[in-house]
Order: sequence, then structure tokens, then C-alpha cells
Amino acid sequence: MALNLHLLRIFHVVAELRSFSRAGEALFISQPAVSKGVRELERQLDVPLIERGAHAGRGVKLTENGAALAEHSRGIFALERAAAEDLRARVELRQGRLLLGASTTIAAYWLPPYLAAFARQFPAIELQVRVGNTRTIADALIGCEIDLALVEGPLDDVRLSATHWRDDELQIIAHPHSALLGKRRPTLTQLNASVWLLREPGSGTREVTERMLRAQRIVPARTIELGSNEAIARAAAVGLGVAMLPAHVVQELTRLGELEIVPNPSAGRLLRPLFVLQLRQRPQSPLVRAFRQLLRESA
Repeated sequence: MALNLHLLRIFHVVAELRSFSRAGEALFISQPAVSKGVRELERQLDVPLIERGAHAGRGVKLTENGAALAEHSRGIFALERAAAEDLRARVELRQGRLLLGASTTIAAYWLPPYLAAFARQFPAIELQVRVGNTRTIADALIGCEIDLALVEGPLDDVRLSATHWRDDELQIIAHPHSALLGKRRPTLTQLNASVWLLREPGSGTREVTERMLRAQRIVPARTIELGSNEAIARAAAVGLGVAMLPAHVVQELTRLGELEIVPNPSAGRLLRPLFVLQLRQRPQSPLVRAFRQLLRESA
């Protein structure tokens, strides 16, 4: 048995106000329309809801079935009000949850100031951040497990919309006693003979490193994979190999003299773009719009 919610609302107001005329005023419809609505609901449910006849002049009196339905309708429309109030609070950013995804470098070095600013501006909003490599975060976005993603490289996926956010400087680093530091710029032979430390497949840092190696025609004699930028930096600091990492990651170790920056084989800075990803067909929630605005203002 399906309930017609429009008719149920008319009956609910009649039952609450105990009057067809006052119900009509509250609903902005005529009294005959109220009576017709209640009768139609009785017909559809095949049960009488209103006592008629002897009590007609003393206000509306509910049948036993009518009283039971009125109690249910009270709960139904209370839930409706709660849902509307909840959505209003979310639209006004007074409550809700924002699920972000970020690749490891962004999560560790770029994202925290933005999270702090957002939390100050919207203290009632719950923030959650999922961290992984670029491919993992993109898959979480496609699966609607997160609302917005910040990653280290664009992805060739028609389901995703990528917007350039800012650039991240990369540096080639090695142990201070590395042979790569003996000249103004390392030779192609030296770079080919070096052990290169790489992130795992799917990492934005791995992708940009491989792109640079191809552009410079560098074919490493050997590569070693490690699962995080910090692990690579520490491995390079003990002489395991050479690597290309974000400047933020190696800043402290270079300051301490545990790593040295290898001159870029091709003059100029090594920059990679950082992107904001969204699911193309998914509408932006008020929280997502607010966070994106913060990213634009602070970039």
C-alpha cells in the first residue's frame, strides 16, 4: 500500500488543527479542497479516517485508524523538517563534512595551511583527508569516496576535470660526495651511470621524473623504487643514488648538508604543475565551492 504524500500532508494538517477550515488556511487551499483530499486518501487506503455525522459540529474527530495514521504522519513530517533544516545548514556551511584526497607531497607540504584556514572559517565543518599517490586518489574520486582531489599531475581520464592550481619546484639531489657534483653540470654519461631512486608507478613524482629522463635522453643503468619521497630523500642522503624530488621535501636535508642539489642538465628550473581534480558529472556542493574558492584566493 503506497501513501500519497500530498494527500497525507492535507490529512496531517487537519488532524493537527482539528479543523478543515483552519487546515485550508494553513495550506492556502479552499476548505472543499481539503475535504476532497481527505476523502480521496480514505478511498485510496480503503479505511475511514474522520468520524462524520454526530460530531460534525464539535471539530474534527479521528477514527482509530485516523489516529494511528496521524501519529505516523507526525513522524514523517518531522523527518521532512529535519532533512530540510539539515540541508539548509549544509548550504549555509554551518554543518557537514568535506572529504578531500591529496597526493602524498601535497598532503605533507602544501595542504596543511589551507586546511587550517578552512577550519578557522568554517569551524563546524568536519574535514577528512585521504592520502595516496596520484592514481589512487583519482580512483577514489571516480568512486565518489572523496569530494575533491589535489594531485601532482593531470590524468588522461574523460571522467575527470583537471584545473591547474599552482606549480611545484623539483630538484635533482644526491649525496654531497657524489661524482655528479664534480663539474658545473653533470654529463649524460654520468647521469646514465647513476642509480636513480624512483617512486612507485602511479606517483606524480615518478611520472614527472620519467618525463624529465626521457627529455634529457637519460637511460639509467639501474633504478630503485621506494614508496615515499621522504624515504627517497633519506636513501639519497646515505649515497644510495640520485633522485628528483620536490624542493620542499629536501629543503631541511640540504640545509643540514646531508644532500646537495645537482645542477639541472638543461638550464632552468624544473617545475611541475599541481592540479585540482573533480568528477566531471558531479555537481559541486557548497563545501566544495567554498574550498575551491579558498584555493584560488591563496594560490
